[in-house]
Amino acid sequence: MFVYTLKASSIKFFAVILLSVAVLVTIVAVIPDFDAIGEVAAVSINYSGIDTEEERQAFLKQFGYELKEAPMDVVEVSIPEKFDSVYQTYNDIQRAQGLNLNKYQGKEVTRYTYEITNYEYDGTVLATIIVYKNKIIAGDICSADGEGFMHGFEKPL
Repeated sequence: MFVYTLKASSIKFFAVILLSVAVLVTIVAVIPDFDAIGEVAAVSINYSGIDTEEERQAFLKQFGYELKEAPMDVVEVSIPEKFDSVYQTYNDIQRAQGLNLNKYQGKEVTRYTYEITNYEYDGTVLATIIVYKNKIIAGDICSADGEGFMHGFEKPL
């Protein structure tokens, strides 16, 4: 016959460990999934230090786009506090290129729209960049047609 005895301090130690594990499991199960907020693609494009018109155009030209000389539109816009499905889909495009609009919700930003002159497409193609404090926080390339396309800065293969 085998008899094992535990001291009261050993029982308390194991009870604390067991309770700690139970609390940790409960916290992990209850806390919502925040992966979507921080999940972005790993990219090597520098989005900071965009102060001048020349720098904005140079940023777009690095992707092989030729632009008309001046932006078509420069507008101050507000990023909504809460995203609807359209903004969520747009943010998915941004996350694929290493950006994320979630941290700019409720902020006032500047949107610059340029016409691209060398895109192989029958119709008008626009480049949009959204800037907050001299940093590009979002942008896209899209057709002006209703049934057109939209993608990140790089041309899809």
